[in-house]
Amino acid sequence: MSTRETLIAAALTLLERDGSAQFSTRAVCAIASVTAPTLYHHFGNADGLLSAAVEEAFQQFLDAKVTSASVATDPETALRDGWDDYVRFAADRPLIYAAMMARLLQGVEIPAARRAFAIVAEQISALETTGRLRLPPGEAAQLAWASVNSAAMLYVNAALHVSEYLGTPEASVIESLRERSLSDLCVPA
Repeated sequence: MSTRETLIAAALTLLERDGSAQFSTRAVCAIASVTAPTLYHHFGNADGLLSAAVEEAFQQFLDAKVTSASVATDPETALRDGWDDYVRFAADRPLIYAAMMARLLQGVEIPAARRAFAIVAEQISALETTGRLRLPPGEAAQLAWASVNSAAMLYVNAALHVSEYLGTPEASVIESLRERSLSDLCVPA
């Protein structure tokens, strides 16, 4: 593994363990067993390293999607499977997911995030092609994005212990969010 890859892996380890609020170059250097000048040589500053780590996290998410890609020929099933993959990633790695979303909300351009959204757009386009899309494509993409991120945030809230009443979401709640959004998006086959 190259020094750059080691630093990114260390940054992901720190993000996954402590979240972005505790992110520091000093901690990353300690995990990677490198000096600060080495980190700055590769990334310029903490922001550059954080962007590279988030890009890698999105790439890992995409790689997992490709590995578990649905062989479904039905576009609604493909959209459902993709929704589930996204929420599962957030459930399994809530602090990484929170860091990923924080970077997007800060306006940082993350190419792998754009590719992930393009997959959703393709699935929605396939629904439109079959005449099964209830909404205009842009609205459908927004609804899919909003519903999947709402479900994912329930896992982040639980991981961060935001409050005592926002514990780990019930599977039935996640399923209900998914099915309600899909029923608003899709005309039944």
